[in-house]
Amino acid sequence: MPDRAPQILALGGGGFSMEKDSPLLDDYALSLTGCERPRVCFLPTASGDADHYVVRFYRRFSASCDASHVSLFRRDQGTGGVEDDLATHLLSQDLIYVGGGNVVSMLGAWRAHGLDAVLRRAWRRGIVLCGPSAGSLCWFGQALSAFHGGPRAIRGLGLLPYSNCVHYDAEPARRAEYHRFVAEQECPGFAAEDGVALHFEGVELVRVVSSRSDGAAYRVERRRAGGVRETRLAADWLDGETGADGAPPAKSRRRPERRAAPRPTPARVASLAGAVRAVAAA
Repeated sequence: MPDRAPQILALGGGGFSMEKDSPLLDDYALSLTGCERPRVCFLPTASGDADHYVVRFYRRFSASCDASHVSLFRRDQGTGGVEDDLATHLLSQDLIYVGGGNVVSMLGAWRAHGLDAVLRRAWRRGIVLCGPSAGSLCWFGQALSAFHGGPRAIRGLGLLPYSNCVHYDAEPARRAEYHRFVAEQECPGFAAEDGVALHFEGVELVRVVSSRSDGAAYRVERRRAGGVRETRLAADWLDGETGADGAPPAKSRRRPERRAAPRPTPARVASLAGAVRAVAAA
């Protein structure tokens, strides 16, 4: 059973579903478990539990991990009797990997099945939570989704009391809308490019990592005079760190660089504190 601080690895985009020839972000996620053969469970809810997505997960993880998945849209909910007790299965994992897709539909399904509460318990226990796109947006208090139509704000699980935007370099409309959202809602947060991941311990951003040499993330805050301030957070290039032999990032054991969290405006302090207390009490 994990006995670590809560950890979330939020990918702006990437991992096995987007980077066929690069295992770097997935290897980094596995390294956070501290296990030789971690138990990894895949939640493909945002894709409607697409069969091809599940197959790609097993191709990537089954050789080095005890891999399983949970389906909410199939009669057979998973492998190895997972359907008998979803909560017990998820809470026995070392890593829970959430796939991309429609974050609005995913959150609705999770809440209907009680998985939102289970995932909060998993986070508090130190089970690593990670995922790209929808699998990143879901952990935050507020996020910007653009799965259908134009970008729009959605309410996430609130484990991380910030806002979040993914695919920051790939979709200019999403970037512009995120700036507008932060300025109007006074909800500071983090944005990540494809191939870049935000590593949180508790609610603190401790490191930004990338599968690309030029990848970056951003801290986005509202200016007092209006508009937003966007601060580039340079990412640690995992390939540069591990070398040409492709050794997993866990081998380096380098101390993560602490990154400053965005400072909420005074009007947001009370609500953010309340959100954290609500998560702790759930």
